[in-house]
Formats: sequence, C-alpha cells, structure tokens
Amino acid sequence: MKTTRRRFIQASAGAGVALYGFPAMVGQQPQKFRVALVGTGWWGMNILHAAMASGTAKVVAMCDVDSNQLDPAARNVEGLSGDKPARYKDFRELLKRERPEITIVATPDHWHPLIMIAAVHSGSHVYVEKPVSHTILEGKAMVKAAREADRVVQVGLHRRVSPHNISGMEFLKSGKAGKIGMVRAFVHYPGGPGEPTPDSPVPEGLDWDMWCGPAPLRAFNKAIHPKGFRQFLDYANGQLGDWGVHWMDQILWWTEEKYPRKVYSTGDRPIKRDSTDAPDTQVVAFEFESFTATWEHRLYAGNRAESTNLGCYFYGTEGTFHMGWLDGWTFYPADEKKPTIHQDPKLDQPDDQNIPELWADYVESIRARRRPLRDVEIGHRATNMSLLGMLSLKLGRSIQWDGEKEEIIGDHEANKLLRRDYRAPWRYPVA
Repeated sequence: MKTTRRRFIQASAGAGVALYGFPAMVGQQPQKFRVALVGTGWWGMNILHAAMASGTAKVVAMCDVDSNQLDPAARNVEGLSGDKPARYKDFRELLKRERPEITIVATPDHWHPLIMIAAVHSGSHVYVEKPVSHTILEGKAMVKAAREADRVVQVGLHRRVSPHNISGMEFLKSGKAGKIGMVRAFVHYPGGPGEPTPDSPVPEGLDWDMWCGPAPLRAFNKAIHPKGFRQFLDYANGQLGDWGVHWMDQILWWTEEKYPRKVYSTGDRPIKRDSTDAPDTQVVAFEFESFTATWEHRLYAGNRAESTNLGCYFYGTEGTFHMGWLDGWTFYPADEKKPTIHQDPKLDQPDDQNIPELWADYVESIRARRRPLRDVEIGHRATNMSLLGMLSLKLGRSIQWDGEKEEIIGDHEANKLLRRDYRAPWRYPVA
C-alpha cells in the first residue's frame, strides 16, 4: 500500500463533533486539567481535539504568533466545548498569567526547547511534539529541566501506542523473527524538482520576528509558513528530523541498546530546485553493538515500484518483519513453506494517528506520578539518532558517539555542532 502524509483539512465545529464525538464525551469525567496550547496549527489542533474529546481538558489559553491560525482555532474550541480560551502571542505571558496544569507545545521544531523548559519551570506538565529539539544539547537541557522541576513531559511519538506497533514489537521481542542483524528504516515520497517560491511581505497578523525566535531571522517566505518549515534547516532537520524520529524510536523501542556508537551519513539535493534547503536524498548508517541500522529517504520517486514507501524492515534469521503505518505489519518467513503473517492497523482520524491513546497514558501518568510511555528522555534519544545523522551529513564524515556523556569522541569540530548560537535576546538552555 502506498502511503503519504495526509493533508490536514481545518475542522469546523461540526466536523470536530463528527470526528471526536464531543456531545457524548464532554463533561463525563469530573476531573479536568487546565490545558494551554502553544502552536495552533494543524497538528497542535489534532492533539487538542483528542485532549478535549477525552473529557480531561479545560482549554484555558491558546498561543500563536500568527492570528490567522490562532483566531479560528480559538473559535473552534469555543464552538466544540464552550470553553473560552484566552488568546496570546507570547508564550511567556500565557504561562505567567494562566498557570496551566498542562501545556501542549506544537510549534515549529526550533521553539520546542525554550517553551517546554519555561513551561515546566512555571509548574506545568508538558506534552511536546517530536522532534524534541533542533540540536542535541537542547534536548539534554530539556531532560534536565523536566527532572529538576519534577514535571511529567510526554513526547508526541504516538506510534508507541498504536495497536499494530505494540503487537509488532511483541512479535519481534518474542524472537519469532530470529536474531536480527540489520534494520532498514525509510520514507520515500513522490514529487519532482519543484519551483522556487519568492520571498514576500509578512502577512498581516503574523509576528515573523517572534516566529523565527532564537533561530536566524530571514525574509518571510510562504514555503516556510505555515506548514513547510520542516524542509528548512534553520528551523528543522528535514525528513530525517521529521518522519525519521518516529522510525528511530521504533528501532530504540525494539533494542535494549540506548544509542548507536558510530554514525555516518551522505546525501544531497540532486532533484529539488525549490526554495527548501534540506537534503532530498539521504542515507545514514548507524552502528550499534549488536546490529546495524540504516535510514534512507527520497523526496521523489515514491511509486508502485516498491511494495511500501515507509517504515522499518527488521531482517532476522527466521524471516523479514516490516513495521509499517497504514499497512500495519507483515512478517515474511525465511521458510517459504510457512505462511506470511499480517496485522492491519487501528488508527484514529483525522490523519491516521493514535493521539487519543497517547493522551490517555499521559493523563494517567500525571495522576499516578509516573513517567509516561514516551517520556522526554526516550524522545530525546530518538531525536538524537536523527540529529546525529544530520550532524554527520554536515561534517561529511563519520562520528563516534558516547551516548552516556552525550558527546562525540575525539572530534572538537563535531562537538561544536551539538549546539548552535541563538539570536539575541534568546539564550541557549543550559544542559
């Protein structure tokens, strides 16, 4: 089955009711958390809708530097639940005035660290989207802040709670695929060269300086905002830093090893001619103690030539196991006389995800004062794998990683890339 990321269709109040069953859900559970959303775009609203539908969220505030996103999102919440969230353009003001019990951070990647850290320091628990951070030492600082503040920080790696991912991991860990020596993770998209998008005036209602925040300030371009930032390296880390984090997490979930010991990446832009600057072609090799993992992506040539265009293949002595998305999981036995084993996925709408299940675990982890399934440290490790691949690509050579110290062995130049300079007045968080 060919799969591509679904385009988000902004939900009207009526659509939200149909998808999430608000009339039946709202008000069933007496205990509600005061919830704030920072970043009111497509995915942030997916998370918030799931939280609202669970009956555990009273939306007290919403924040976005773009009123073109914020205002319709706030009206949507009011129409669905009757909550009248306060609207903010600065997350610091929101945290100071509203003191939410839970803060959802669904901004572009380069903002995740500062907002998450500020939120836990204000006393809030945090649900932060993946990737955890834009650079490795930011993620280390996020783990430190969460532990010092004793707050529950969940990362939005919802595939950990997808039924077919859970059963697939049980299958792999049972040894039915035999000894696994290699894992291949990949995402192949359809597409072509594209055309450059010219810079343009900043739209009315958007604070572009604040949108860029600690990252470099560049001219506004419609290819970046509202949904294209993933392919601009000042603000994200391309396909590996986006889709790749999900599949790096699947690898780390399966293995008992916490990090690779050696990483090498190569890639470039042989096809794309648009305004983006992330690699359209990339291959990464991760050397672990007991197996080798690879990542590969193309932003073109995703077509019927291959049976699937994303996921992880686990290659074992008893057969090959494919962990997928819309196509569930499939095991192909090495013994051709044995039948192929398959399980279909069970996904939530919109966008074929499992956010409600992840939110349920998150709320329960707060109540039980335990770490959630996708704790910030787990999300940090998955993000690190992707960031190490990008770091090797920038250097043009392999790196040896000390995962306990979180530093690159014997390479001063490479260690400089574990962080980056922030644009004033923003300060890089202390790890």
